[in-house]
Amino acid sequence: MTTAPLSALMERPSDQVRGTMERRGFIKGAGLAATMLGFAGGSTFAAAAAAAGPEDNGPSPRTPVYRTLVPEIFAPLPDPPDHVPAIVIGSGFGAAITALRLAQSGTQVAVLERGSRWPNDPWRNIFATDTVPDGRGFWYRSTFTGVNRIPVQIDPFGGVLDVSSYQGIEVWRGACVGGGSVVFTGVMTEPEQRFFDHVFGGVVDYREMQDVYYPRVRQMLRLSPIPNDIYDSFAFTHARVWDEQVRAAGYSPQRIDSSWNWDVIRAELTGRSLPSATAGCSNLGNSNGAKFDLNQNYLRYAEDTGCTHIYPGHRVDAIAEDADRYTVAVTKLAPTGEVLGIRTLTCDKLFLAAGSVGTSELLVRARATGALPNLNEHIGEGWGSNGDVALARPATSLAVGTQGTPSASRILDEAGTPVSLENWYVPGTTPFDIGIVASLGIVLDDTRGRFVYNPTDGSVDLQWPPDGAAGYLARAQEVNNKLACDCPSPNRSILEPDASFTPHPLGGAVIGRATDAYGRVRGYRGLYVMDGAAVPGSTGTVNPSLTISALAERNIEAIIRSGE
Repeated sequence: MTTAPLSALMERPSDQVRGTMERRGFIKGAGLAATMLGFAGGSTFAAAAAAAGPEDNGPSPRTPVYRTLVPEIFAPLPDPPDHVPAIVIGSGFGAAITALRLAQSGTQVAVLERGSRWPNDPWRNIFATDTVPDGRGFWYRSTFTGVNRIPVQIDPFGGVLDVSSYQGIEVWRGACVGGGSVVFTGVMTEPEQRFFDHVFGGVVDYREMQDVYYPRVRQMLRLSPIPNDIYDSFAFTHARVWDEQVRAAGYSPQRIDSSWNWDVIRAELTGRSLPSATAGCSNLGNSNGAKFDLNQNYLRYAEDTGCTHIYPGHRVDAIAEDADRYTVAVTKLAPTGEVLGIRTLTCDKLFLAAGSVGTSELLVRARATGALPNLNEHIGEGWGSNGDVALARPATSLAVGTQGTPSASRILDEAGTPVSLENWYVPGTTPFDIGIVASLGIVLDDTRGRFVYNPTDGSVDLQWPPDGAAGYLARAQEVNNKLACDCPSPNRSILEPDASFTPHPLGGAVIGRATDAYGRVRGYRGLYVMDGAAVPGSTGTVNPSLTISALAERNIEAIIRSGE
């Protein structure tokens, strides 16, 4: 097995070594899937209660600390005009692409984002580290529970990750400018055509996506696999072990394209930046800009046109049609949760890109309340978890190295239902002990849920089938078992697969059903779905971000070209 030389380890910044050593106790007590991201859903690191709205919590006692650490998010928030030609709700992949292309066409655009706009700095710990979550990490949560079932308090604050709890499953989604691009692991993979066609059923032409729109996104986001010099470093010993195990089981690992800035990661490895990606941070953000998120490309380019303006702290509560315009009910929020104002905006064209959950909630509520009565029966239907399963197995040996975040490799197994496994990471391990090798399994699964309106309180709930994950969880575990070594593990009890959460929510306003083939909502002119809500519950054994982005590029091009 290849390991980093001890000299490389000795060159690590002393504060990084000290930080990883201090986290050892947390890691050993937290369990597998919990430690894979510093938290997880359901049986791992789930929230003990449903997420409360910011109005339901008092101000965080750590607010003075956050004001010192991140004064930028406490600056006065700009207000959008009462009317704008186009409003984009959300600021993730679909939203950012929509905003840029509309702006380039000369359209004035207001991007409404409920979360804050977090800065990057190579030496400020702006985000909480994944293993020590606080209010900066989570969107107005007050409690989470680890595998020891002991609730731990989090100060309620407008952090970057929203963990939404539903019966049987939890959903992770971004709550910040840049949306999911800030809190995902950077993996962007194109699906096999046969899997893509299975999911989209001919509504979207795969060849068009492959020839035009996937390449366009790759170029914009500068996608590339992990370079060899980084792969061979101490921070990716786990990735090399993962590759060795899958080869021993007869698989050929494939390098994964990612949206990381490899030069920043090199700076971490040589002590020229605060450790972040190399120390297993990702799902609560990367303070130093190691992840090439949307704030560094699409959103920046959109603002540079002078036609797009981004409005953080603006949560959209409801949408409706008013004559030939759309109305958008907005609550303006401080990062503390304080309500700064309530307004109703209007626009000529409304682009929904608040993520699968956010977009579906708005549409389901609008149909149920009569605000958009012509929405069809497919609104709220077709939601899926992308077949996500967190997996792990014991490492074949102890080695020197930390577990860096960027995923190096994946494998595809088609001996049964197709499933891919991606090399994942366990944050906060000490530099002297790698006892767990983690994977994300993604199964080509057809299990679907639906969003429903609750007239009692006006909420929208996700109904997930009982044991909805059972089939794809078993399939992912079957493949993982082929890779597991026979060595004994003192942590065998925490190596169970986990499908009680998904970081890849998809569907709820599926293309070709709730919308036409280009995201135009059926029954309305000037209303569009531009995000993961349009995807039919799966992206075919791969992470969805590349497909969501390419689909947004395709759809907005057709919308602008046609003028409707």
